[in-house]
Amino acid sequence: MYGKRDHKSKEELEDHSHNVFCRITKTALLQEARAFNETPVNHKKCALILTKLLYLLNHGNHGSGHGQGGHGQETLSPQEATDAFFNLTKLFQSKDITLRRLVYLGIKDLSKSAENVYVVTSCLTQDMNSQDMNSCRPAAMRALITITDQTTFQGIERYMKQAIVDRNHALSSAALVSCLHLSRNLQEGIKRWSVSWTNEAQEAVNSENPMVQQHALGLLYHMRRSDRLAVTKMVSRYIRSGLKSPLAICFLIRAASKLVEEEGTTGTGGENGTQGPYYEFLSSCLRHKSEMVIYEAANAIVNLSCTSQRELTLAISVLQLFLSSSKPTLRFAAVRTLNKVAGEHPSAVMSCNVDLENLITDSNRSIATLAITTLLKTGAESGVERLLKQIGTFMGEISDEFKIVVVSATRQLCSKFPKKHNVLMTFLSGMLREDGGYEYKKSIVETIINIIGDDPDAKEAGLNHLCEFIEDCEHVNLAVRILHLLGREGPRTPRPSRYIRYIYNRLILETSQIRAAAVSSLAKFGAHCEDLLPNIIVLLERSALDSDNEVRDRSVYYLSVLKTKQKVLYANCILSPLQVSLVSLEKSLEKYLENESQYPFDMHSVPMSAVPTIEEVAGQKKMTNGISTKKEVERKNKENEGKTSLGSIQDQYAAQLSRIPELEAHSLGPLLKSAVPVDLTETETEYFVQVIKHMYRNHILLQFDVTNTCSDQVLENVSVNFQVIFKLLFLL
Repeated sequence: MYGKRDHKSKEELEDHSHNVFCRITKTALLQEARAFNETPVNHKKCALILTKLLYLLNHGNHGSGHGQGGHGQETLSPQEATDAFFNLTKLFQSKDITLRRLVYLGIKDLSKSAENVYVVTSCLTQDMNSQDMNSCRPAAMRALITITDQTTFQGIERYMKQAIVDRNHALSSAALVSCLHLSRNLQEGIKRWSVSWTNEAQEAVNSENPMVQQHALGLLYHMRRSDRLAVTKMVSRYIRSGLKSPLAICFLIRAASKLVEEEGTTGTGGENGTQGPYYEFLSSCLRHKSEMVIYEAANAIVNLSCTSQRELTLAISVLQLFLSSSKPTLRFAAVRTLNKVAGEHPSAVMSCNVDLENLITDSNRSIATLAITTLLKTGAESGVERLLKQIGTFMGEISDEFKIVVVSATRQLCSKFPKKHNVLMTFLSGMLREDGGYEYKKSIVETIINIIGDDPDAKEAGLNHLCEFIEDCEHVNLAVRILHLLGREGPRTPRPSRYIRYIYNRLILETSQIRAAAVSSLAKFGAHCEDLLPNIIVLLERSALDSDNEVRDRSVYYLSVLKTKQKVLYANCILSPLQVSLVSLEKSLEKYLENESQYPFDMHSVPMSAVPTIEEVAGQKKMTNGISTKKEVERKNKENEGKTSLGSIQDQYAAQLSRIPELEAHSLGPLLKSAVPVDLTETETEYFVQVIKHMYRNHILLQFDVTNTCSDQVLENVSVNFQVIFKLLFLL
C-alpha cells in the first residue's frame, strides 16, 4: 500500500511540475482577484492572477478534486462572474500593453455569464480608436463585439465602418471578421446596417494585405449569399478584375465551385455545367503561381459531380506533382485528396501509384497512412498483404483519426476482394487489441459486422474475433451490440455452444446493461438450440437472482417462455423482436388507459417500425466492384434518411394530423403508416409541391405540402385539384 501511495504522489509531482496551474481552485482565485482593486496596479501580480482566471475558465481544474470543476471545464455562477468582471474593469487604469490584452481576453470569457457587461463599451471604444495603443486596437475590437447586442450596436457602427478602411491591417481584418460575426448573431437587428458596409468592404478588397482581402471578400459573400444573382455578379466581377491575394483567390474558388455545382444541377451551364466561365476560372487557377491556389482549384475540380474525365485527369496530374514536393504540407494535402478520389474514381488515381509507393516510407506517418490506404483502394489483389504488413509496423504511431481511415479502406477491400476476408479479418482483429478510443473501436466492429453480413464464410471467424474483443471491452455500447449479434447469428453456426462461455462471462463480470443484453442473447440460444436448452435454463435461473431489476425481469420472462417448450412462443416472444415503434406503443397505451375501453388493446393499431437490421444496412453498403459512385451514395443516403427515425417521424405526423378539427370529426382512427414524401413538381419551379400518403384502417389521407420558392411573391387561396384513377385488373 505504501509503495502504491508513493508512486501516486510521484505522478502528481511530475504532473505539477509540468503545469503550474493544475492546483488552482475557484474559491482561492476569486479571493486573489480582489487585488485588481489595489492602487497603484501591480502589473505582474495582476497579469498572473488574470492568467490563472483565463486558464480556469477554459480548461477547468484537473487536479485531484480540490476544485469544483473536477475534470471538466470550470464554470462561474452569474454572480461570481459579475463580481470578477467588475473587478477586472478596474485594470483599465493601467497602460501596460500585456495586462491590457489579458483584460480583453477576460472580458470575452466573462461576458458569457456576467451581467451588465455593457458598462465597458466606452472604454473598449476608446481603446479601439486610440493611436497610442496601436497594437491593442484589434484586440479591443474583438472584445467589443462580444458584448454588443442590438441595442448597443448603433453606437459603435460608425467606428466599425472607419476600422474597416483603417491603415492598420490587423484592425481592418478584425473589423471585417467582427462584422461577419455580428451579421450572423444579430441577423434581424443588423440587416439594415449591413448594407452600409458594402462600400467599405469593397474598398477593403483592394487592400494590399492578403488577409484583409480574404476577409473583405468573405463579408461581401455572406451579405449576398441569399441572393444568387448578387453572388453571381460578385464572383464574375472579381474573376475579371483578378485578385492578388492567394487567400482571397482560394475563397473565390470555393464560391465559384458552388455556382458550377448549381449550374450542373440545373443544366444552365452548358454540357454538365462545365462550359461556363466559372469552370474556366477553376481550370485557369491550376496554372497559378501560388501552390495554395493550385491545390484549392484541383481539390474543387475533383469534388465536383459534373467534372469531365479530361478535367479530372488534369487535376489529378497536378496533385501528382505535389506528391514529390519537399514540403510535407503539400504532400499531405495531395495524398489526402487522392485518397478521397480513389473511392469513386480508382482508375483515374492509378497513374499516381508509383509516387504513392514512394510515400510509404515517409517520415510523416499520416502521409504514409494515407498513401497506403490509397494504394489499397487502387492496387491489385496480390499486393494487399504486403501493404497491410507495412502499415501494421507503425499503426501505434498514428492518431485514431487516421486509424479510422485505414479501417474505412479495409472495409472497401472486403467488398472488392472477398477472397481476402481471412487476411483482412486477422488485420482488423489485431487492431481491436490495440489501444484506441470509442470511435476507432466502433469503426472496426462495424467493419467486421459488415463482412459477416456480406460473406457467410467469414461469419464464424468474425464472431470469434468479436468474442475475444468483448472479454476486455470497456465500451458498453459495443459490448451490447456484439452480444445482440451473437444472439442472432451464434445459434446458426455449426458449433453454437462455443459462444456460451463468452456470454456467461458477461453475466458475472460486467455492468447491468451488459448483463441484460447477455440474458437476451442466452435466451435466443435456448430457443434455437434444443440440446443447449437445459444448460441455458440453469444459467437464466442464476440470473433471476441478479441485483438489477432489468436483468431479473428479463431472466424470469425468458424462463417462463422457454419452460413451455412451445416453438410458437419461442418465435413470437424471443426470436422475433417487437416490430413496432416503442414511442408509438407508449402513446397508444396511454390513450388506451385514458379512454378505459372495454375491448382488449389491439397491437395492430400501433405503427410498424422499419428500422433496418444489421444485414440490411450491410446490404445497402455493398458496392458494385468495391466502388460506389457519388450519385449512388447520395441516393442511398436519401433513402436511409426516411428509415433511420421512422418512429419519430410517424409520431410527428400523427401529432400534426390530430390537431386538425375536421379530421377528428370524421374519426379516422389511429394512423397506421405514413409514406415517404413524393415530389409532384420540379424544385426549380415557382412553387414546389409534395404529397404524403397517410394510411388508416378504412381511409387514405393525402397531405399536399406547397412551398413558395419566390421571395417576392405570396401564395394565397391555394387549392389542389386532382383526379383519382382506378385500375382494375381481371385475372382470367
